[in-house]
Amino acid sequence: MSRRALNCAVVPVVAAFTVMYGGSPAQAEEIPKAPGHRLISHYDGSPAAAVPLPGEALPQHPHLAPNGRSGMHSDAAGSATVPWSGPLGKNLQVTSEKIAALGGECATATFDAGGRLVTVCGTFSGFKVKLLEPRTLATLAEYQLPQRSSAVEAITSLDFAKIFKDTSGGPYFYLDDQDRAVLADSRQHILRLAHSWTPDESGGSWKFTVDDDWDLTGQVPHDCVTWTNLRPSGTCDPVTSVMPDWDGRIWWVTRQGRVGTVDPATSQIRSVRLPGEEIQNSFSVAEDGVSIVSDHALYGFRAAADGTPEVQWRQTYDRGTAAKPGSVNQGSGTTPDLFGNGYVAITDNADDRMNVLVYKRGTDVPADRRLVCKVPVFGSGASTTDNSLITWGNSIVVENNHGYENPTTLLLGKSVVGGVTRIDVRADGSGCHTVWESAIRAPSVVPKLSTANGLLYFYEKEPNFWGIDGWYLTAVDFRTGERRWRQLTGTGPLYDNNWAPITLGPDGTAYVGVFNGIIAVRDS
Repeated sequence: MSRRALNCAVVPVVAAFTVMYGGSPAQAEEIPKAPGHRLISHYDGSPAAAVPLPGEALPQHPHLAPNGRSGMHSDAAGSATVPWSGPLGKNLQVTSEKIAALGGECATATFDAGGRLVTVCGTFSGFKVKLLEPRTLATLAEYQLPQRSSAVEAITSLDFAKIFKDTSGGPYFYLDDQDRAVLADSRQHILRLAHSWTPDESGGSWKFTVDDDWDLTGQVPHDCVTWTNLRPSGTCDPVTSVMPDWDGRIWWVTRQGRVGTVDPATSQIRSVRLPGEEIQNSFSVAEDGVSIVSDHALYGFRAAADGTPEVQWRQTYDRGTAAKPGSVNQGSGTTPDLFGNGYVAITDNADDRMNVLVYKRGTDVPADRRLVCKVPVFGSGASTTDNSLITWGNSIVVENNHGYENPTTLLLGKSVVGGVTRIDVRADGSGCHTVWESAIRAPSVVPKLSTANGLLYFYEKEPNFWGIDGWYLTAVDFRTGERRWRQLTGTGPLYDNNWAPITLGPDGTAYVGVFNGIIAVRDS
């Protein structure tokens, strides 16, 4: 195609974007690829046919954006499923946006009612809340969040593991039922950010505005490292995650085991503490309560009349004797999954082989009958996960992250031992059984399942003798565990997802946050 023909083809596309999304988005910059990109396979397998999965749709949370659009784990239950199709593998196109010169990973992607991405991207200067155009990935608007203490500590000590072990400051945000991003920043404030189109003399632009700002520092220690406070004498307790309950209260948790609520109507804040326990994961919510896992135990919570969190039940698990390579701390690495007939699933941190644990979550369940099953997964001495499970119906899918620490771990063609397993709870609730096991190597991704096409999506890296670091979006048949296809997205550490999730957009695109920004893979 000639340059003139190409320009003519582009004009109507840009015009369409202007109508759909308002204004002309800023030009996106592609993430650079490392040498060797042309020397490895770009596509393996063949396109899949969509075969929808039977089963009932999950309840829609009244205070969240529609299921599949609202957060890292897709919905209030943490299922990591979406009700629409992801890519089927037909003439796949890969696009990317470089967010920053160093860093820029977009950890969580959500979708507003117009299909635009609302995401939080990390840089050394602090996280940025971004509004992205879904096809080109160009930035439409952004809101700067304050720098995290871990970034200051990493720079001053040259210990960048501090950043990779920090889950606070905004990555675990959610999109509410009015398309507002709700998050806890590094100042221990909960923000509710709206975005809107603002007309001006040049046509107009998108902007973020703060609708609400709740200060938690009256409940949370906040003597944190900053550039003006390099040697704090007090305690700093970062806020890890936020989620609303069915009544609209905003729940929050901190790294040092505080669990709290904010009443948006009155701004009343209440909290309790789990002494000696740490919370590094997000949490899940159902109409019957809030499920939170610490590095010691799984909890069922409800709020008292004044909003104070109250423990309904507590279940300890095997936390092992130390954190494993591929774990943030010495405890479960999973956000609780709420599924099936009142079940909740997590993994433990048992020393030899990690176990998938399924419990009944009712308040009337006797302690000695709460455990439904305990299933060891993956190989001896090489078994851990720090990502959410996938649940659909009575099925659970778990991924092995053992050996992954950060983007330096897998340089020069290295990979992890890997493994993916599907486990089903028996129909009568009498236990569980393993359905299939796969050798897929997904070092650190939060995987997803499309219930509309029956495909699981992983972000895969295999060992390479020549030291080429190729990263692939991989589709696996949920029913059989067979890899259907995989598509190369890029080469080198800038394409490492570094714990970020796959997110399936409502238009069928698969998005992956990577170290230098975000990529998109779609059928053409």
